[in-house]
Amino acid sequence: MIYLQLFWEFFQTGLFAVGGGLATLPFLYDMGARTGWFTAHQVADMLAVSESTPGPIGINMAVYTGYTTAGPLGSLVAMVGIVTPSIVVIIIIAAFLRAFRDSKYVGGAFYGIRPASTGLIAAAGVSVAIGALLHTDLWTGWDRFWTVLDWKALALAAVIFAVSRIWKKLHPAFLILIGAVAGVLFRFAGA
Repeated sequence: MIYLQLFWEFFQTGLFAVGGGLATLPFLYDMGARTGWFTAHQVADMLAVSESTPGPIGINMAVYTGYTTAGPLGSLVAMVGIVTPSIVVIIIIAAFLRAFRDSKYVGGAFYGIRPASTGLIAAAGVSVAIGALLHTDLWTGWDRFWTVLDWKALALAAVIFAVSRIWKKLHPAFLILIGAVAGVLFRFAGA
């Protein structure tokens, strides 16, 4: 039963998360809240690992969730679930490519999908930023806002942002490495 549920959850995610891997994040937050398979904080961790490993983010997150939920077979089922809608859509479009190429309805649909996918990616970015930079569990009101801020994470984000703006040709892998080293140092320093 867990395999069917994994497939269905990730099938829906793959079907509606138009716009790439980051567009899957709102669906994953909802999935975690409904199923209890992972917390919102774990989604941020999954995103960090998925961003730093080869492959599409959505598929990496599906494989990770499937593995932690139901082992190796669960990771395979979740991966198949998330890619199946894309495969079906590509097969249908390939079969009717000539008819779709000049259709004003298809052009209109893509025109409408762009802002929707932008909104999903923006929502994902805000959710990740909140999870990474704030201790939302400490929130008691605006009068104590400063206690909610994760100062180490804010400082690290500011340094990474500054380094990426100063050395624009610096490879993103190097920035990820800087973040990983800083996280390890923070953890060993007890900070």
